[in-house]
Amino acid sequence: MSENTNSTALNYRKKQRKEEMKQQLITFALMIAFTIVAFGMVMADLSKLFIIPILLVLAIVQVGFQLYYFMHMSHKGHEMPALMIYGGMSVAFLTVLTLTVLVWW
Repeated sequence: MSENTNSTALNYRKKQRKEEMKQQLITFALMIAFTIVAFGMVMADLSKLFIIPILLVLAIVQVGFQLYYFMHMSHKGHEMPALMIYGGMSVAFLTVLTLTVLVWW
């Protein structure tokens, strides 16, 4: 009975690792594609009003990919590091927002 349980657990872990590697490869390919798109838009010398928002969206998506797939933030047991990272990002955003408001007014 114990041998069958160990075999089942091993097969489950192998399947889980294979799926995780597949997700990481897909994410990596998407990040490379986003980078190529960003360079292509800049090299095409399009309007800055068109390029900048798209570049910011692509950058935010890539940060999300980095956090969730390459830093394994989507796994169980990573709640505290996620809280710290999101807290730091919130403080940084509020700091930039505050300084921007102070400079413009």
